[in-house]
Amino acid sequence: MDWYNGDIGLMVKTPDDPVGRLVAIGGGEDRTSELEILRRVVDLAPPDKRSVAIVATASGVPAEVLPVYEAAFRRLGVDAVHALDIRDRDGAAEPETVATLAHCGIVFFTGGDQMRLTSVLGGSDALAAIRTRYGEGAVIAGTSAGAAAMSRTMIADGAAADALRKGGVTMTPGLGFVEGLTIDSHFLERGRFTRLMEVGATNPELLGVGLGEDAAVVIHPGRILEALGSGHVIVVDNQGIVSSNVAEAEPGDPLAVENVVMHALIAGHGYDTDGRRYLGRDALAALLETES
Repeated sequence: MDWYNGDIGLMVKTPDDPVGRLVAIGGGEDRTSELEILRRVVDLAPPDKRSVAIVATASGVPAEVLPVYEAAFRRLGVDAVHALDIRDRDGAAEPETVATLAHCGIVFFTGGDQMRLTSVLGGSDALAAIRTRYGEGAVIAGTSAGAAAMSRTMIADGAAADALRKGGVTMTPGLGFVEGLTIDSHFLERGRFTRLMEVGATNPELLGVGLGEDAAVVIHPGRILEALGSGHVIVVDNQGIVSSNVAEAEPGDPLAVENVVMHALIAGHGYDTDGRRYLGRDALAALLETES
């Protein structure tokens, strides 16, 4: 699927009917004890492709971050771990790096700054290789900024405490792995509810997914969400908005929004993004069985 972004004048390639899974993690996941979320990332990988590429592009301290994830994935028994500290556009075009990404069953984006991640990887050979692997069945996972950047349209900036004002959230193109969702991390811990409400007031078609710490969501083929971890996944559904003042408000003015629907998911619960319906444990299990 080709998608044209008129704001930046670029054609973005997204996977056609990908068979892989996305795992978006809200940050603060367990990396040293039971490794529940990271273990699920490994379990979702193709059985014959259990190698991991850890992409630390978003991080400002890759030398500190990479060893932690290397140790965690090695504990989980993967076949190989490749630590990729891609710092610039030249690094994202390095043939050896691209070849590594093209053969891994798991690509994991660390946290940091999602704008650093998209500005380095956007339109690169490295990102093209990752998208191809996703279309072939690989798991693409990311934590914090690495999760926020997964969607076609991502949050670049916005105050947590008082974002429900016109222009309170800055949006920009993300890495384009999933359409129609906007993902926010550290959602409960940093009080970011108003960020997704502002996004929804501006474009009610976008479904907001707020990830708490040590919480994650698997995005399965068929666009079914499955919650993981000890924290909450919050779904902010703006499609049923009856009215808002966003068109008349001046930049910085408070927004009035009628009929925003929110759901709180815990591990084992899910959400059908196309059907816009909450899925309890039994309903989620039955739907995933049908999709498999």
